[in-house]
Amino acid sequence: MEKKKFYITTPIYYPSDKLHIGHTYCTVATDAMARYKRLAGYDVMFLTGTDEHGQKIEQKANEAGVSPQAFVDRIVEGPQGVKDLWKLMNISNDRFIRTTDDYHVAAVQRIFKKMYDNGDIYKGAYKGKYCTPCESFWTESQLVDGCCPDCGRPVVDAEEEAYFFRLSKYADRIRDLLENTDFLQPRSRVNEMVKNFIDPGLEDLCVSRTSFTWGIPVDFDPGHVVYVWVDALFNYATAMGYLNDKYDDYDHYWPADYHFVGKEIVRFHSIIWPAMLMSVGEPLPKHVFGHGWLLLDGGKMSKSKGNVVDPYILAEKFGVDALRFFLMRTFPFGSDGNFSNELLIQTINTDLANDLGNLVSRTTAMVGKYFGGTLPESCRTWAAPESFDTDLISMVSALRDTYEAQMEVCAPHNALAEVFKVIQRANKYIDETAPWALAKDMEANSARLAHVLYNLLEATRICGILLIPFMPESMEKLFRQIGASPEAQTWDSAKAWGTLPETTAVIKGENLFPRIDMDKALEELEAAAEAAKKAALPAIEVEPQLTEKVDFDTFCKSDFRAVKVKACENVKKSEKLLRFTLDDGTGTDRQILSGIAKWYKPEDLVGKTLVAIVNLPPRKMMGLESNGMLISAVHTEKGEEKLNLIMVDDSIPAGAKLC
Repeated sequence: MEKKKFYITTPIYYPSDKLHIGHTYCTVATDAMARYKRLAGYDVMFLTGTDEHGQKIEQKANEAGVSPQAFVDRIVEGPQGVKDLWKLMNISNDRFIRTTDDYHVAAVQRIFKKMYDNGDIYKGAYKGKYCTPCESFWTESQLVDGCCPDCGRPVVDAEEEAYFFRLSKYADRIRDLLENTDFLQPRSRVNEMVKNFIDPGLEDLCVSRTSFTWGIPVDFDPGHVVYVWVDALFNYATAMGYLNDKYDDYDHYWPADYHFVGKEIVRFHSIIWPAMLMSVGEPLPKHVFGHGWLLLDGGKMSKSKGNVVDPYILAEKFGVDALRFFLMRTFPFGSDGNFSNELLIQTINTDLANDLGNLVSRTTAMVGKYFGGTLPESCRTWAAPESFDTDLISMVSALRDTYEAQMEVCAPHNALAEVFKVIQRANKYIDETAPWALAKDMEANSARLAHVLYNLLEATRICGILLIPFMPESMEKLFRQIGASPEAQTWDSAKAWGTLPETTAVIKGENLFPRIDMDKALEELEAAAEAAKKAALPAIEVEPQLTEKVDFDTFCKSDFRAVKVKACENVKKSEKLLRFTLDDGTGTDRQILSGIAKWYKPEDLVGKTLVAIVNLPPRKMMGLESNGMLISAVHTEKGEEKLNLIMVDDSIPAGAKLC
């Protein structure tokens, strides 16, 4: 029998030069859903990729002094780029599209021409507001305090010749789609779209630009490039082979079952995207799910705001699976969630270390201690089960159905909650049955003890199967420890209590999730984040030049002289000051105090020839008089201030005037 097909996508990400945990959130959720469907026996296609055209890419490339193509190549393919992050996070996408791929470019040109030929695209002139970071057009009434309603940043006036898509033509059909089907989820997103965009009246959409060149050319009208959201949205179809010969999966997988997208781009996916598909006569995707944001300090994570969380640091510190689990366990997928490192550590300690980790560790340890690592035959059943035996077995036997019901409505947090109810119940079962007490009289209680431990192994096995989509690598380790064969790791076996053979050998392996010292981990995270911030700074920063002009006569009043260091010492009770005794060529020693102790040892400066301004009025520091100022150069390197005294050739005599 042919497998059921399931096609799911993440949005194709703008290739930012700093990916954060918020980018990871949606892709991990999509990966968990794709893995769940594969586990359940579906023929899955999971697509992700990068959205690489548009004005903001062109601007950033110009700022970096490289071509737009070189800019996106580095960020997508380079170290800690998009592909690198997805590899780190164990993302199992089946296909990756870049909107600069030749086949996609050619297909989008055909799509644009198709909409033009059927009368849905016409030429005009655009005049209005434009948000460059969001690549979004807005009317005056849609702005919030004069700024983009999505990102809150200033918009710019835009006026240029452009092509328009007759979005207004499809207003009634889009309203019906939103209000009378389950196309857009969760339902709260429907109200937002209808109230904010449908009710005020859909306006035709500007779908070409002439003010920049980094985009897919409109091949029948040179000078125009296709609006980035037309380009980006059709990736879901072109990546399957729509209007191109690169792939031939379109008829097999289309329409998509789910587009998982952030709430900020729901408008594009639930209004513009279906309207364009209606225009070209193609089936609509079955569902768009608009998830919430991960918030930090009450606001959306954003590089421009400086409030991002680095997934590389978190993954290195806590492990990829623990991070994946936290993202899916903690935050309801349709709502915003407040991220904090404290919450991450607390979740790992409570759910993974205390509950799951302890269950695996205690159970395998007891099987090893009491039965040498292998339970005896006939341990699967017990003639007179206690109420807590039947309670655990019935709860575990029903788990797959309750889990499946939550996954099917895109509620991974609830699915995980169901699994951890069972894990917590299994830990309670250990206390109820007290295996250590039974083991005191092995002759009388051996069979009962073996049955109790079998129940624990079987509960662990079934929970482990349902955790595969979230923590795939850790579940491989779990199955090795409890001795579960591949046949005991399948979706069907998750509903079949008693699948684990009675004489399976267990291994007391490493602790799957060691408990984390909260205070120590927070200190280390802060230090790592600070180091990463410094590493991201420009290698060298110098003070900007002053714009105020100084006339020549004023400059000549400063008397710069070569001075030789006769003695140098630290000033008592000061961490900053060095006390210099200098030969300035007058025959009388000159004393200057300088706050450079952080950068120089006094003994290293004796005998050096320096430069000083010698006609400054004296001033007191730490009770000592300083007569003049030594000249130095200051810059910042990787976030750290650096200072270098100006030293000149020692052949220059003391007192020589610099001019």
